[in-house]
Amino acid sequence: MATGFFDGIERVRYEGADSTNPMAYRHYNPDEIVLGKRMEEHLRLAVAWWHSFAYEGGDPFGGSTLVRPWHPQDNMENARLKVDVAFEMFEILGTPFFCWHDADIRPDQGDLAGNVAKLDEITDYIAEKMEHSSTRCLWGTANMFSHRRWMGGASTNPDPDVFAFAAATVKSCMDATKKLGGANYVLWGGREGYETLLNTDLGRELDHMGRFLTMVVDYKHKIGFEGTILVEPKPQEPSKHQYDYDAATCIGFLRKYGLENEVKLNLEQGHAILAGHSFEHELAVAAADGMLGSIDMNRNDYQSGWDTDQFPNNTPEVALAYYEVLRAGGFATGGTNFDARIRRQSIDPEDLIASHVGGFDICARGLKAAAAMIEDGGLEAARRERYAGWETDRGKAMLASDLESVAAKALAEGINPNPRSGRQEILENYVNRFV
Repeated sequence: MATGFFDGIERVRYEGADSTNPMAYRHYNPDEIVLGKRMEEHLRLAVAWWHSFAYEGGDPFGGSTLVRPWHPQDNMENARLKVDVAFEMFEILGTPFFCWHDADIRPDQGDLAGNVAKLDEITDYIAEKMEHSSTRCLWGTANMFSHRRWMGGASTNPDPDVFAFAAATVKSCMDATKKLGGANYVLWGGREGYETLLNTDLGRELDHMGRFLTMVVDYKHKIGFEGTILVEPKPQEPSKHQYDYDAATCIGFLRKYGLENEVKLNLEQGHAILAGHSFEHELAVAAADGMLGSIDMNRNDYQSGWDTDQFPNNTPEVALAYYEVLRAGGFATGGTNFDARIRRQSIDPEDLIASHVGGFDICARGLKAAAAMIEDGGLEAARRERYAGWETDRGKAMLASDLESVAAKALAEGINPNPRSGRQEILENYVNRFV
């Protein structure tokens, strides 16, 4: 039975680039073949439960602006209504995946046993809805940053009881993700960091965080969860300094605790910007170590300086991101999650649909541009030319030698190299041909 929330809104269809219909896809055609694979299979687009259904329109300076039929979000009747509305939206958009935190889908009961019981109950209901839907679960995760119990961290908390509460919470969420056939399980350490070093034993907290993640991996194998464990970097906000600062920091952490073969990264565009990087940088760093797992696609407002979680609308940025994804071989279990929310003034159901239509389209447009660059091969040819000296016998012998021998040879040959252009502007102009 329809909820009526989206009354008057028809299923979104692909109408082509010339369409002027704001509720139609102009670039996202799930069946279009890109590099030998359906576009839908490349992008693996997912709706974020927290932003699309749990977000009430608040910001740091004001309260709720979105009045929804499932408010207040403090009882199971409204939680089930929220599920009904979610699956209606999945059908309208034709989205293949969704993602969730436990706090998005079940009301907080104020105690561990109650939270676990309600999570089990609501995921049973979601599983029933999935039997009549083509939309799957891309990943689940636990919200261990909003409630006051997490103010000093979860796995890094100085109180062992909070660590235990976190362990039980993650176990329940992993069980629920497995129940829903999730392709991944994500951990984002929103409070895994510090406000001041004056009261922080940084080394101890990192060791506890490493031990906690090891427990998660061990439990994954115990229950036979076949998905990928992902961690998500972010440098700050809400904590002053978070231990999962960026891709390189997370990779170093995983190697330190022997988890580099068990865990991959879920990378977000907005978090990359907060860390002082471009999104393609973070993707390339993860890919270089074989740890690129999944992505959150959004953008920040470059004037605000904080994590505004807006829907993507910049084709060149998105194209360069998907170029790195394609170079790395594409997604395996991961995908593209819209960790993005409508603005607090966008209060109509149509706004919720239109935001995703635009997001789907910009990702499709970026993917096609990235695929065209891959097929053309211009960037890879430029890279090969720039590093061609290392492919010669002389270059290979140099790397196999030692410092003293290389220095002696340089002196004997009187080496005095001339700089060569990096050709950045030429390559930027090349990219602009495709975007």
